[in-house]
Amino acid sequence: MTKVFIDGSAGTTGLRIHDRLAGRAYIELCTLSDEVRKDSDARAEAINGADIVFLCLPDAAAVEAVGMIKTSNTHTRVIDTSTAHRVADGWTYGFPEIGGRREAIKNARLVANPGCHASGFIALVAPRVEAGIIDRADMISCTSLTGYSGGGKKMIAEYEADGRDMLLDAPRLYGLTQSHKHLPEMTAVCGLEHSPVFCPIVAPFYAGMEVIVPVFGRSPDEIADVYRAYYTGGVVKFVGDGGEGGFMSAGKLSGRDDMEISVCGTDGRCTVVSRFDNLGKGASGAAIQNMNIMLGVAETTGLITE
Repeated sequence: MTKVFIDGSAGTTGLRIHDRLAGRAYIELCTLSDEVRKDSDARAEAINGADIVFLCLPDAAAVEAVGMIKTSNTHTRVIDTSTAHRVADGWTYGFPEIGGRREAIKNARLVANPGCHASGFIALVAPRVEAGIIDRADMISCTSLTGYSGGGKKMIAEYEADGRDMLLDAPRLYGLTQSHKHLPEMTAVCGLEHSPVFCPIVAPFYAGMEVIVPVFGRSPDEIADVYRAYYTGGVVKFVGDGGEGGFMSAGKLSGRDDMEISVCGTDGRCTVVSRFDNLGKGASGAAIQNMNIMLGVAETTGLITE
């Protein structure tokens, strides 16, 4: 029996991880009552008593939680879904499809779960960097469209409130200062010398994500060949030019835990697109996939991928 504790189980990511794990016979979910779930002593006891700990917390709280692990504790393994440790020393970045990280995740004690926007960008850019068709010094731009659930409970409440602000009825660009918290991992994991110009957009739908990177000077077939060879099955899939009658909906994979990669366009001008659920492969689905790898079970166990 594997003991699992979700620190921050009341948030959107924590709740979805709990739902995905609740029916697994060999998983024992350790829970804290509402009265003590924020109590430091109760949390420390649960963390040190678990085999796997998911941290679904703000950055500062995630750092505090890691500090609660006793030096004598050699069994507890951590999957942190916050931004706190994604480029930190001693942590393994939890995107198994990229850069041969699968074995590192399997043996890691500390795994940093990727950010949602970062997941879509890295899936599109890292394989082309590895193939040598993106120079590490290239300047890259990226647009990412996400459902409002990615903003957590406060944003969900704002979007679902009666009489909400009319500005919420249309897509909203944010991260205007080019200092979005996902940029460090997007740059570091892809091995880029410059952070991309990044344009995240939140729209009035609950869940789903579409990340778009423009490509100049290459043919769609050349780009497609890279992805076809790189993604050969599993959670991330190359699906050709994708689309639904000339459109590509950001909500196509809502409720699922996989990701689809598409290439669209013509010679010299094309776009590469990743579509997934910001709460799935962009958060809780990725966390469970990492746990599955750490436990040595099939990666898609407990995930919705079709």
